Amino acid sequence: MPELPEVETTVRGLIRYLEGERIARLTLNRQDLRRPFPEGLVQAMTGATVTTLGRRAKYGLIHIDRGSTMIFHLGMSGRWRIEPSQIEKHDHLVLETGSGHVLALNDARRFGSVDLVDTAALDSWPPFAAIGPEPLGDGLTPRHLQQAFAARIAPIKQLLLDQRIVAGLGNIYVCEALHRAGIRPDKEAGAVSLAALKRLVPAIQEVLTESIAAGGSTIRDYAQPSGELGYFASAWQVYGREGDPCACGSPVQRFVQGGRSTFWCAKCQK
Repeated sequence: MPELPEVETTVRGLIRYLEGERIARLTLNRQDLRRPFPEGLVQAMTGATVTTLGRRAKYGLIHIDRGSTMIFHLGMSGRWRIEPSQIEKHDHLVLETGSGHVLALNDARRFGSVDLVDTAALDSWPPFAAIGPEPLGDGLTPRHLQQAFAARIAPIKQLLLDQRIVAGLGNIYVCEALHRAGIRPDKEAGAVSLAALKRLVPAIQEVLTESIAAGGSTIRDYAQPSGELGYFASAWQVYGREGDPCACGSPVQRFVQGGRSTFWCAKCQK
């Protein structure tokens, strides 16, 4: 599933084609993705001007001048195709701008979603009202994690994946950040010291920033809007590297937590 860096990369790729543009036409080539498209989406977007684009957690935001925001989630296989030579079977939503740009939201598995929300009410939209601070913002601090983890016996990796604690973190980047910070993924969260959390916060921010700069990580269907593949996977230190040597020389290990594979180094992470 595309994670925060992949969504951020997608939004940045869309900005040059959509920001300040008038939506001349929005076409829906089916009635739903994971759930039905919002009623009135076509009418709301057609003729509107895109003011800005943004991201919240793993959601992309397209703000328009009518006081509404189109929110998209890429699900498992979603991606935006820019200036496609032809519309394909899985191009379920197509935007055409007044200056002639064409952008298609392609989602073969249809686990993604599109919503339309009043911009002024974004923070109270249920999926956003429940989530924690952005990991690249000022709200993610060692003290925030210390308070969120207080007296919790659940493994730290599981709690970092809890969107109520930190927004947008996914399996790949949590594995990588915990490795950089030298913290065992199965350690009880409440037992992690403040000193370790002071290593963890910058590790989270560094791995996300580096991945965004590299265009994200390519897994299965993900590609940037330009069609290019993200290449941060080449910089993974532990994720997907079971049996390979860690930088310290010890083999990377894997076990399953909450139905997800966890990759780590027993020598580096205590």
